[in-house]
Amino acid sequence: MSDSKPLIKFEDFAKVDMRIGTVLSAEEPERSDKLIKMEVDFGRIGKRQILAGIKAWYKPEDLVGKQMVFVVNIESKKMMGLESQGMILAADFDDKAVILLPEENVENGTFVK
Repeated sequence: MSDSKPLIKFEDFAKVDMRIGTVLSAEEPERSDKLIKMEVDFGRIGKRQILAGIKAWYKPEDLVGKQMVFVVNIESKKMMGLESQGMILAADFDDKAVILLPEENVENGTFVK
């Protein structure tokens, strides 16, 4: 496949900490055409602010209360003067973001492997 990324070792993949979190609140930051700011509950590891460039496909109110898959051990990143403390996982399909959702509710903070 020509659009494949280079192979990585299993040990490198194992470093990625993916967890289930529930979106407690979501809003559109001022002056941003792309971002949605979410407060996400990860159970024992706490709550985090996560920014995602998904505004073109999702409304903040549609995200609240949903469980999603996030990377929680990625370095924080400043966007529009706000800090994002994780990254949401989504499929890139037909030029849109499709958020990954668990098939059933699980405890917040559950590992994804």
